[in-house]
Amino acid sequence: MSILIAFLSLVIERTLGYPDWLFRAIGHPVTWFGRLISFLDRRLNRATDSDALRRRRGVIALLIIVLVPAAIAFVLQIVLWQIFPTGMVITAILASSLLSQKSLAEHVEAVADALDTGGLRLGRIAVSRIVGRDPEKLDKPGVARAAIESLAENFSDGIVAPAFWTGVCGLAGGVAYKAANTADSMIGHRTPRHEAFGRAAARFDDFINLPASRLTALLIVLAAFLVRGADPRNAWKAMQRDAKKHRSPNAGWPEAAMAGALGLALAGPRSYGGVIVEDAFMGEGGRREADSLDIRRALRLYQVADYLLIALFAILAAILMVLTF
Repeated sequence: MSILIAFLSLVIERTLGYPDWLFRAIGHPVTWFGRLISFLDRRLNRATDSDALRRRRGVIALLIIVLVPAAIAFVLQIVLWQIFPTGMVITAILASSLLSQKSLAEHVEAVADALDTGGLRLGRIAVSRIVGRDPEKLDKPGVARAAIESLAENFSDGIVAPAFWTGVCGLAGGVAYKAANTADSMIGHRTPRHEAFGRAAARFDDFINLPASRLTALLIVLAAFLVRGADPRNAWKAMQRDAKKHRSPNAGWPEAAMAGALGLALAGPRSYGGVIVEDAFMGEGGRREADSLDIRRALRLYQVADYLLIALFAILAAILMVLTF
């Protein structure tokens, strides 16, 4: 049934997204996790403590961040299934809040629109909403590449991974993943404050994203067969050649596949907080002069890959239902 919940949640979120009125009324699961993470960071992460103690407390914090929301979700799913005849649908609606298919496409398309209508200035403003790098350091091609990289990486982190873990462990699995991923984004950085305390969160996030990042890359390669102008062979070659060169053990897979499919060079050196972070290029030898048209090409590839993901869960759910009944 977990596979069916994941499939239904993908369909629901793809169609409806997460309504703005609901966000204004109650926030979003990520904001709830964020409050818990900030609270634990303030209480357990003291600059006067040794790195060893901060690492131990980081493990404790991670266990609370992951297990408490997952336990609540597990109990909630059981209660819904016991009380309501439509408990599975309600569970899928709740699980859909962990996905970002609709919002991801909208935010990335907004960058292309900004470049077309307002040039570099508006492009930098739009891309700053979806990437952490310094927007003032980006030229027009840099803005376009940053948007495409964010699209590829967030397809994995924001869609494939939560759907995967929901399919494995139900609502509790999706919630546990999203809580851990939020922890990594907030405290999993190599900064003086979080190098020790956030180490467990960063390592755990790397581990739980391993299957989804590879699946995402394969979906992009398959989508390239169906999108005019995309190159599936080059996507496969770039993925095999470049993915492991990326400084992240996971981000390189979807980025390399996307770069190869579009004939671009993504990633490479980037500026965060005024510090240049060296990294290998994904799609080595591809064009670096990306533009808004390339963003729109990447969006078409993403949309097809997302449909393939939904189809995959539909097929798996059908097979398991036949085998079960």
